[in-house]
Amino acid sequence: MNQSTGRFGLSCALTTPYHEDGSVDLARLTRHVAWCLASGCDSVTLFGTTGEGPLLGQVAREQMIGALKGAGIDFRSHVVGGVIAASLHDALDQANQLLDADARALLVAPPFYFKGVSDDGLFAWFSSLITKLGDRARGIILYHIPSVTAVPLSIDLIGRLKAAFPQAIIGVKDSAGDWGYSQQLLAAHRHDLAVLIGDERVLAQAVRDGGQGAISGMANLVPGRLRTVVHQGRDDAALVELVDAVLRYPVTPAVKALVSHATGDSAWLTVRAPLLPMSVADTATLGSLFDRVFADRAA
Repeated sequence: MNQSTGRFGLSCALTTPYHEDGSVDLARLTRHVAWCLASGCDSVTLFGTTGEGPLLGQVAREQMIGALKGAGIDFRSHVVGGVIAASLHDALDQANQLLDADARALLVAPPFYFKGVSDDGLFAWFSSLITKLGDRARGIILYHIPSVTAVPLSIDLIGRLKAAFPQAIIGVKDSAGDWGYSQQLLAAHRHDLAVLIGDERVLAQAVRDGGQGAISGMANLVPGRLRTVVHQGRDDAALVELVDAVLRYPVTPAVKALVSHATGDSAWLTVRAPLLPMSVADTATLGSLFDRVFADRAA
């Protein structure tokens, strides 16, 4: 949580830069993290969807953690880490790696390979993970992103998990893009969980309704504007227009294309297969829109 306000605040869903050979560009990563934190983010989130987390192995994750530690980034204050795995063993490895680094929180997705699983099955998986972490289990943010996992987290399941593990589970990231679900989540848990909204188009309203912030891909681009939305609940029409445009494309390559455009650095275009980089034409289209709606990027 933000030390001065007790709120979660704004975390950048950090995009991951690569060298031409596909290895992680640790120098670019470190510079980008420093810029995000200096430009309005309360934290950054490694290894999430925008960061291609499921495409990063344990060695790459360890290298990224080491590079940020070496650059003096305070993990307990400023770093959230994604735990995205179908295997309980792999999820434990990822979680322990982040806890060893003293990460602020863990963003934990459900096991995603088998579809149509019951709430009881998901409760058993999350319970096993938390129980096996033992006394180390802390700072867990449940990750609801059914458009990617095809495994939704019901409001009832979230309530059961919070009741069973009240000290370990601190929040939910809602990336479903379903305002009706978000309203139910806020009504049920605004007082006992940090409800974090992934869809920046409804973020201001969610904050006004009791949401504690966001883990946001757009924070790679305009963290100062996102900070105003997160901490003041102020609507931002330009941000809504940009998100509408990004959602017409595969989101992770689109965000990287915009980072490339905003920085003038083509290295940001690279993604890992099976994702493909944005075309030159689509990158130019998004870049032109970005320049138009964010003519004042410092706002």
